Amino acid sequence: MHELSLTQNLVAIAEEHARKAGAVVIRSITLEVGELSGAIPEALEFAFDVCSKGTLAEGAVLTIRRVPGHGRCAVCAAETACHELSAVCPACGALGFELATGTELRLLELEID
Repeated sequence: MHELSLTQNLVAIAEEHARKAGAVVIRSITLEVGELSGAIPEALEFAFDVCSKGTLAEGAVLTIRRVPGHGRCAVCAAETACHELSAVCPACGALGFELATGTELRLLELEID
């Protein structure tokens, strides 16, 4: 379950930024998770409860914004949703489909005191 190590890193990064800002508590964390990132949002939520214990983020609300996969074909210029990692265009079948969104895994926002 790589979500556990991802969440440990998330909490460590959030704590580092909160401490630099002089915070004593993290109230909420907003995370952006792409559909094609390989991370399972429900597993991240579960791991967050475990990983945040004893940290500035203990008791914080974790909000996950899901980002759908979307891209553009370099051959036919079709812009379309994409639900799997592939270089094949779902519209014309050509190689060269470039993802624009869906692989994100980033900390967007912290609410701190």
